[in-house]
Amino acid sequence: MMRVSVPDESWLSALADLDVELVVWDGSVEQPEGWLDLVVWPYTLAPTDLAAIDVSRIGLVQGQSLGYDGVADLLPAGGRYANAVGVHEDSTAELAVTLLLAAARNLDVFASRQTQGLWRKKWSSSLLDRRVMLLGVGGIGTRVATRLDGFGCELVRVGSRARDDESGHVHGTDELDKLLPTVDAVVVAVPLTPKTERIIDADFLARLPDGAIVVNVARGRTADTAAVLAEAGRLRYAADVFDPEPLPQDHPLWSAPGVIITPHVGGMTSAMAPRIQAVVRGQIARLAAGEEPVDVVVDHRAGS
Repeated sequence: MMRVSVPDESWLSALADLDVELVVWDGSVEQPEGWLDLVVWPYTLAPTDLAAIDVSRIGLVQGQSLGYDGVADLLPAGGRYANAVGVHEDSTAELAVTLLLAAARNLDVFASRQTQGLWRKKWSSSLLDRRVMLLGVGGIGTRVATRLDGFGCELVRVGSRARDDESGHVHGTDELDKLLPTVDAVVVAVPLTPKTERIIDADFLARLPDGAIVVNVARGRTADTAAVLAEAGRLRYAADVFDPEPLPQDHPLWSAPGVIITPHVGGMTSAMAPRIQAVVRGQIARLAAGEEPVDVVVDHRAGS
């Protein structure tokens, strides 16, 4: 019988129909004795805790996040790690559009006035007739594009390289210098790589026109925080990810003009549980059949 660890007791009923032995392990206490075919890693546990696990007694670590930056450096030799594809993309895209609309329609301003009991009208921008750049055309970016369809805006898609696909033309990042002055908003949904780290820098922001909106649902280190602060007020910045993270209570971003902050909750919706459970069920079925697991993004086994 396969042996699978799950991060909390809610998983026991969710997977009760499977012919596997389930062990509750949240990663913060001593690893269970014996072999574990699959470890479902806790969603909220810091990746640094991966460094302490004994991978010689684990077949596969299944993460619950789409991003896996830092895992390759932390997972001990011999370990395998799979990310959660198809779990968070839709919810994160939903939040990206929410942040874009909130910034455009000044919802943060009206929320502040609500706490003061102030009935004060204010003109806002609209997505109608605007050019919105989608920086990143992967899983999240594709879903953002789908959700923006019907808002009356022109979508400018930018990927790592120029190409054409079934939805039209994708510009390359080497065209950013000339594209940024022509758009009214940018939604950032790129994976964190050496090429995308600090892609939102002072030059990037300076090229945007006054009043432009930047929405970041990628990773915190895709943005230069100091550059964002320097442009706060001239531009609007709405983000779910930050550097540093968590954002300290006294950080100037909290009170910067035109900044909307959500605490990295893009995937934390009612849609997550059934989707991550489906991913885990799929991995269990593959392992039980002697097949290779899918979406393995870090493999430190010898020869891999």
